Amino acid sequence: MVSEQGIVEKLNKGIAVVRVRQRSACKHCSSKDSCDISSRDILVEMPNVLQAQVGDYVEISLPEGALLKLSALVYLTPIIFLILGAFLGSFIAKFLHTDSTWGAVTGGAVFLGIAFWGLRMFERAGKRSGDSSYPRMTRILSAPNAVSLHSSGNR
Repeated sequence: MVSEQGIVEKLNKGIAVVRVRQRSACKHCSSKDSCDISSRDILVEMPNVLQAQVGDYVEISLPEGALLKLSALVYLTPIIFLILGAFLGSFIAKFLHTDSTWGAVTGGAVFLGIAFWGLRMFERAGKRSGDSSYPRMTRILSAPNAVSLHSSGNR
């Protein structure tokens, strides 16, 4: 299980937006020193199953198998659709006796758009269904009042 910590930034109709600084997923990566993502915060939307409030520090988790599955889906699907669209566009262009290069470019662009649209629909459906492939809040680590005491140095 991959776990990260973040702070709840916004709440909207049972969905929490959590700001997370990537650390645990990045610390084993061989490209972490040259990667811009490892030093940035990301916003993650998830169901607010723990009834966290804005400002709460929470732990979010994702099964490792799900991380690999989603990574493959996000990276491979557009490439496969681009290649498939280029071949199909080129074939149709030859059939219509036009320039196959423009057919390949057009077909690739159309299929790439379809791939991104399909991934977006997959993401929305997974969030609504509570699919275990998506990040979930596993516990509230501290409330805003406790955080302000620690951050100001008063213990």
